[in-house]
Amino acid sequence: MADNQFEEEDFQSKFNGNVIKRIFEFITPHKRWFFLFLFCTLITSVMDSLQVYLNKLLLDNAIVPGLKSQVLPYLKYYGLTVIIQAIGVFTFVYLAGMLSERIWYDLRQKMFDHLQKLSLSYYAVTPVGWIMSRVNSDSFKIADLVTWGMVDSSFAIVNILISGGFMLAINWRMALIVFAVFPIMLYVSWQFRKRILKEFRLVRKLNSKVTGAFNENIMGVRVVKAFQREDQNLKEFNDLTYPMFQSAYKAARLNALFLPCIQLISSVALGLIIWSADWQIRSGLMTIGGIQAFVNYVTSIMWPVQDLARVYGEMQQSVASGERIFSLLDTQPAIVDKPDAFEPQTLCGEIEFDHVSFWYDDGDGRPVLEDFSLKVNQGETIALVGSTGGGKSTIVNLLARFYEPKKGVIRICGRDYRDYKMESIQSRIGMVLQTPHLFSGTIRENIRYGKLDATDEEIEQAARQAGADTFIRSFPNQYEEQVGEGGNLLSFGQKQLISLARAILADPEIFIMDEATSSVDTLTENLIQQGMDHMMKGRTSFIIAHRLSTIKRADRILVIEDGKIIEEGTHFQLLAKKGKYYHLYTQQYREEKERDLKLNPLSA
Repeated sequence: MADNQFEEEDFQSKFNGNVIKRIFEFITPHKRWFFLFLFCTLITSVMDSLQVYLNKLLLDNAIVPGLKSQVLPYLKYYGLTVIIQAIGVFTFVYLAGMLSERIWYDLRQKMFDHLQKLSLSYYAVTPVGWIMSRVNSDSFKIADLVTWGMVDSSFAIVNILISGGFMLAINWRMALIVFAVFPIMLYVSWQFRKRILKEFRLVRKLNSKVTGAFNENIMGVRVVKAFQREDQNLKEFNDLTYPMFQSAYKAARLNALFLPCIQLISSVALGLIIWSADWQIRSGLMTIGGIQAFVNYVTSIMWPVQDLARVYGEMQQSVASGERIFSLLDTQPAIVDKPDAFEPQTLCGEIEFDHVSFWYDDGDGRPVLEDFSLKVNQGETIALVGSTGGGKSTIVNLLARFYEPKKGVIRICGRDYRDYKMESIQSRIGMVLQTPHLFSGTIRENIRYGKLDATDEEIEQAARQAGADTFIRSFPNQYEEQVGEGGNLLSFGQKQLISLARAILADPEIFIMDEATSSVDTLTENLIQQGMDHMMKGRTSFIIAHRLSTIKRADRILVIEDGKIIEEGTHFQLLAKKGKYYHLYTQQYREEKERDLKLNPLSA
């Protein structure tokens, strides 16, 4: 679990106006509900302060004078505020919860849609953990800010303003005492939150790396167990999580100190109020109910101050989360269609690589293909062989337009393939990869992925042509059998046959096999070979082969080394040359013979 190049960005933004504006744009589709829940929040806050003032009037005008007849009217008013407050609380909690989920949903949808448009090169350099952190954690923080953050901040501000107004109305001298203490509470709150936020930023900085480590270890659990890496991985994981724990612990400790400090300052304000209340009562400037109301207002202000400081800190975190999300959403695909790109009627025709050069942007700049030229006729089967890293997979990735040439042109049917819409190219190319990928669901659903409107009969026909029908029928649920996450309930060979069936169902015009038989047994290889033979009839096909026995019938075999064609011809022509292909084939033939002898000594 080495450090990857995609470190978590250390955003230090406080109030980036542009980011906040973009965050709140997600409210626009739901603005009526948003303003309604804000209104209900304000009503609830007003009722809170009004209840305190009604208590004052009840004490001064009914209880202290002993006028029992005056109690009932105040209780009626109090009951009315309670009912209005209850309705307001229910409404704003319901609307805030609904808006939070809706905005979170919209954010995830927007990011997922954008991720589908990004080029393969983006995923080649971006860790899964980084992406997952954006889609889940950061999007939740934004949804939380524009709903519950707004509830808490609006409630706090209105509560402070209304409480301050009532205190001025009751006794402006004592109100000034509270107002003198209030800035101290705000300053202390701000200082605490600034330090807490610093620790949370460190936690945030490590979060994606921890998520990525989880993902790598879960996805690679077979390798971990095979090489007994559990203890070492645990040590490396601890090296990631311990600094995160330390920062989280410091933040929790500061949080624990924060409230007592605010309570201490508010206690000072209460002490000053009680100290000055004696002479004010004797002077007739203050009533018992007024003192009780002041104590309640000061107490009720303490929590809004804490909430404002917390929301301030959360807003800083949310702005940083927003910057991370918008950095993803603002990432432009490396490959985009021209404005005048069009949908071709067919890709059945000649394919030409015309002096193509290509290198990966995240590499050392060394060309993988350099001045590469190749012409392939319609219906021709081309096999690509050679050492690992020679450029074989790059050729088919360029053909599928997962990447585009840095120099030179690729033509399909006589036109630069960049004149065509990218979707029209990729939808007409069928690929079976060395490592097949299945999605959670049934076998039928995975085969149907090649053609979403396919009938059950078409799916089963494709499976028969791929040689997959027999083993599928052996399952209790047959085509409705669950494959598990990533197809982990099936063997490697079974996953490969289902991938082939999926490609057959798609009925592509160009077919690509990328070392699809390199990791399967001989029986499965024969089944795949039969499916390939059916698939390649009348189609232009490219086969990247590790097992050279699978490409004997190819129309042309190209030996690729360092991004160039060093040999070209049929199987027998290349054997007759006794060059690189001859060396590869005879070496592999001897190894297979030796393996067969070890497995079955009597065959000698």
